[in-house]
Amino acid sequence: MRFKDGATLVLLASLWGGSFLFIRIAVPVLGPVVLVELRVGIAAVALFAYVSATRQLPRIRHRWRDYLLLGAVNAALPFCLISAAELTLNASWAAILNASTPLFAAVVAYQWSGEPLGARKLGGLALGMAAVAVLVGGGSAVVTWKLLLSVVLSLAGALSYAIGGVLTGRWFKSEPPLTLALGQQAAAAVLLAPLAAVSLPSRTPTTGAILAVVMLALFCTAFAYLLYFQLIKRIGAVKTLGVTYLIPAFGVLWSWLFMREPPGIGTVLGLALILLSVALVTGVPLRLPRLAKERG
Repeated sequence: MRFKDGATLVLLASLWGGSFLFIRIAVPVLGPVVLVELRVGIAAVALFAYVSATRQLPRIRHRWRDYLLLGAVNAALPFCLISAAELTLNASWAAILNASTPLFAAVVAYQWSGEPLGARKLGGLALGMAAVAVLVGGGSAVVTWKLLLSVVLSLAGALSYAIGGVLTGRWFKSEPPLTLALGQQAAAAVLLAPLAAVSLPSRTPTTGAILAVVMLALFCTAFAYLLYFQLIKRIGAVKTLGVTYLIPAFGVLWSWLFMREPPGIGTVLGLALILLSVALVTGVPLRLPRLAKERG
């Protein structure tokens, strides 16, 4: 992998890892639904401006029902679930729990298409469940029903991402990636608009919340998707999967630096275990991408 591609991979992970920080800042002020509506709406507008400027106008209307479903399960629902969870969870925990998406994807693929699990994947799934137990039980926070519910919501968001990923692979193979990104965000914005209209915050949003929404929508969603698709085109989907291992690490780092959430032993151990479980399930080595230029 060339240095440029490795640096882009790290940048993408830092952006997606930062999304949990921005959610944590904005969701107590705006609420989950309004926050997500602003996130997907602004991102859709930015992506549409990009495709218009580059004359890559997508064809979405002919499959609008399919895009509504994709926008629901791969954006609106998981974004809302994770945002609701972060009313209680800190950003680092949310980032670590979200790394369980490949674990759920293996189960969804098995149920949907009969893709075998095998001993390695089953071991990874068991280790993933143990990682969640270590994260919650070994953390510094007092374990309450509210905390446990937030963990369940975060895991449900990861499950929704997994379903969306399998759905994309089966129904949208021929769709250009940029079309998928725009169609998904626009569909999510349409679906959430009625709920957001009746969920408006009772007080004026703070400057910090507004800035967090802008960063979340423009950089962690619209710009991040552009980087993601560029990486897939240049280095392939398998190597781009390496971002999975970097996102929770950046989530923990940004929480520590900007939210004063120092990672405890339970957080560090839970992070290590869940990354190891993902490595077992996906078959991808748990290491940073090589930045040396490859031949050919």
